[in-house]
Amino acid sequence: MTPPTDAPAHNDRALFVLSVLAQSKVAMTAAELVQATGLVKSTLYRQIATLRRWGFVMESDGRYSPGPVSVQLASGFDGNSDLVMAARADMRALVQQSHESVALVTAVNDRVVCLEMIDSEHSLRCSFDRGRSVPASDGASAKCLLAHMPLDQRDALLDGLGESAQRRAERAAELDAIREAGHAVTEGEVDAGVWGASAPVLASGRRLRGAITLMAPITRVQGMEAALLHMTVVTAARISRALQ
Repeated sequence: MTPPTDAPAHNDRALFVLSVLAQSKVAMTAAELVQATGLVKSTLYRQIATLRRWGFVMESDGRYSPGPVSVQLASGFDGNSDLVMAARADMRALVQQSHESVALVTAVNDRVVCLEMIDSEHSLRCSFDRGRSVPASDGASAKCLLAHMPLDQRDALLDGLGESAQRRAERAAELDAIREAGHAVTEGEVDAGVWGASAPVLASGRRLRGAITLMAPITRVQGMEAALLHMTVVTAARISRALQ
């Protein structure tokens, strides 16, 4: 996670530390956390002490990782998220039909977070694992979510990228086209050699809840792009109907 330009408010610091740990695939040292959060070491240790006391963080051999209460939160999310529960069966069907990996993603602040990931029988190296996140900028998932979120929210995220006026205008035009088409397709934008197709999951009033993204190696999808995209769009539409 990129440190924020402004230091997090006092009440947010512990949550910021927990968020960084949650997104790391490995346990982190205090030095790594200082670098990732931008907090001074004394402040970091105070936040870790609070998180450890409540069971959100645990320490082993000088490295920190999410603690047992974090696992309970994840379990509670699994059992109570209407979006995940509505999507799972159709995601499994899409994996069986396409023989490729499928993710359910949503936008959280300036990140794309993977809520559920169902892998195919084929190996695939990609940035998405369940609970992980990537910046909401490039790739089919990010572009699909950006294109279908409220305009003021989209514009705020585009402004936050700090790109030139020309590049921002190009991004906005691309997102307008994606919204019109109802899907996003990219090749190698986040992970080299990976093709992705993403379609929005919309609740009543066309409120954006997330997106379904199918991922596969570019070499394996050649000649199958249209069929795989159609499967993805149909699956997202089916899940959207279940949420109405």
